[in-house]
Amino acid sequence: MSSGIDNIGLRYVFAGSSCMTAAFVTNPVDVTKIRMQLDGELADQRGQVRTAFQNRYYKGIIRGALRIAKDEGILALYKGLTPSLIRESVYSTIRIGSYEPIKVLFGATNPSNTPLYKKICAGGTSGAIGSSIATPTDLIRVRLQAQGRPGAETKYSGFISAFTHILKNEGIRGLYRGMSPTVQRAIVVTATQTAGYDHTKHTILNAGLMKEGGALHITASMIAGFMVAVTSSPVDVIKTRIMNQKIDGIRKDQIMYKHTLDCLWKILRSEGLFGLYKGFIPNWLRLGPHTIISFYLFEQFRSMAGIKPM
Repeated sequence: MSSGIDNIGLRYVFAGSSCMTAAFVTNPVDVTKIRMQLDGELADQRGQVRTAFQNRYYKGIIRGALRIAKDEGILALYKGLTPSLIRESVYSTIRIGSYEPIKVLFGATNPSNTPLYKKICAGGTSGAIGSSIATPTDLIRVRLQAQGRPGAETKYSGFISAFTHILKNEGIRGLYRGMSPTVQRAIVVTATQTAGYDHTKHTILNAGLMKEGGALHITASMIAGFMVAVTSSPVDVIKTRIMNQKIDGIRKDQIMYKHTLDCLWKILRSEGLFGLYKGFIPNWLRLGPHTIISFYLFEQFRSMAGIKPM
């Protein structure tokens, strides 16, 4: 059995490793989701939401992925993989690894009977910390994945190219563009995902419906994956729009989205409520498997190291 100090270090290593694996597997879905979220951006749809929906370039997750592969080659589905993996190594290492220690700080000493609100607060806090540090990698990931769609410029050849170009043309602040919605999304995602998994798992255990093990981990993570897709999709769309918007050579008063609320209002006014749930299916198809793989591996790694289950 590992010592307490070893447990803390290993928990962070296992959190990052499991989430990086999940990110690699789900990258094609993530690329498709980004394209769908940007499809028909702020098109004038007053009374014509249905027409705009029918005229999408990326028509759903399967046809959208096939369209990307046809237009840009199969490897286009792995655009942004490097920053995605770097992001997970920082963001998810912190948000998943810190969840339990922060939960204890909030007074949660009994994993089987911890109030849901303490789990939500712990998840939101760890998500905010991880995301605020990892924002530049998230921004570069979005920019790289958005390249290649009709009418979009191709500015970056890869992670280093994107980093240096953004730093040179937009400064340090450019690397943190969209930090506010990014952190807001992370709070929603981590509060829902970790608390949803944790609470679902222990509710099932307490009811005697299942025993600790892989089947329980998969069941709890499936439920948590759907919950997080529902709660995070609107803020995910806003984050993607703000991070991807053109800034170079644009006057400050002509920037498309000034802040989170401005982006929210413009999407609702131009694209309707549906605009906030663009890319929902790929978002769910990414977050679902991502959640399952992440927590299943996280629990398996802990078991092999002799660390108690989450």
